[in-house]
Amino acid sequence: MDLLPRRIGLFDATTAVIGGIVGAGIFMNPAAVARIVTTPSLILGAWLLGGLVALTGAWVYAELGSTRPAPGGQYAYFHEAFHPMVAFLYGWGLLWVIQSGGMAAVAVAFARYAGILTGWAGHDRALAVGALALLTGVNCLGVRAGTATQSLFTVLKAAAIAALVVCGLVWAGGAPPATPSTAASVSLTDFGAAMVPVLFAYGGWQTACFLAGEVKNPERTLPRALIIGIAAVITLYLAVNIVCLLVLGAQGLADTRTPASDVMQRAFGDRGAQFIAAGIVISTFGFLSQGMLTTPRVYFAMARDGLFFKTLGKVHPRTQSPVPAVLLQGLAASAIAWSGQYESILNYVVSVDFVFYGLAAVCLFRFRKSGSRPPFRAPGHPVSTVFFIAACWLLVLNLAFQQPADSLKGLGILLAGVPVYFIWARRNGP
Repeated sequence: MDLLPRRIGLFDATTAVIGGIVGAGIFMNPAAVARIVTTPSLILGAWLLGGLVALTGAWVYAELGSTRPAPGGQYAYFHEAFHPMVAFLYGWGLLWVIQSGGMAAVAVAFARYAGILTGWAGHDRALAVGALALLTGVNCLGVRAGTATQSLFTVLKAAAIAALVVCGLVWAGGAPPATPSTAASVSLTDFGAAMVPVLFAYGGWQTACFLAGEVKNPERTLPRALIIGIAAVITLYLAVNIVCLLVLGAQGLADTRTPASDVMQRAFGDRGAQFIAAGIVISTFGFLSQGMLTTPRVYFAMARDGLFFKTLGKVHPRTQSPVPAVLLQGLAASAIAWSGQYESILNYVVSVDFVFYGLAAVCLFRFRKSGSRPPFRAPGHPVSTVFFIAACWLLVLNLAFQQPADSLKGLGILLAGVPVYFIWARRNGP
């Protein structure tokens, strides 16, 4: 059986949206933002603006998903709207930068906290690769095993974040020390730099569209899942930042590397810190589970278009899972995690990822121009869509200005896919 069966309902699709966004970022990135923009109003403003960008992006992807519910999501949009080479470069960037690199970094974060909890500290590489290998095996068993795993861990991670918020509000107590306002010293480029960790933490909703070929009634289910999922994440993220500011203050938040742990430490001492460490382990494992479930569908679609190894387009006859594509994703992420070269991952992943975010929104204009009438129409289009494109590409430009080496690294890996595309196109035909 070549086609992937449609077995994913609204609940699993919504948890796929949330699971693709929430990883380790919300537990650590509030401090990174506070070190750049140092007043509560600007800190919350950055997270609110990031939520608005994510919501307008969800509208874009909701319309695209309802119009073109094909396996591979973004890959399929680029293939139809532009050219097979654009679609291939997206899949290439996903394999070597966006998804595999992001999963490797999250796997290492998982390993660090798992090592503390289990007494295996110092074995980060083994724990990271072990987690990726386990999830690779689970997703080879079929989409039901994969969705059940990622749904479970998405619920658990949401519960951990909710516990952080409640404990911070009720038990931590005590007003944080007052800090002087430094709003006047924050430039637009500085604010743009603060948006990098914000939007990195919000990114990932598009991966739910990779499952479009397996979603029941995708024209209706995907838009609902995207909007419900994004709204839930915005609520959780703003609540965490408000609690961190109430408990630690803007300066205290900027001074720490572990804001969530500090909040729980103040509430419950060492037990609180251990609880949030467990929450981070759950959250990161859930993120990895979602990535291992969704992204191989892109390589599956590429193979079926003749732009990648034909083996990757095969479905296991019993589990009905794209096993070769799942194995490829597991191996790529494991190789990067084992290498340990993940320190600049946030910058170079964002530099590539948000180029394609904006380009996906351009697809919406092309599909509308073709006269298609989607079941779901993006609210506020074209203004909201143009806002999303501008936000994505201005972030990329600002990042290139702030961190040129990391941006060039991501761009170089992406452009290396151009000759590879022509080799595959010549061999198999697009």
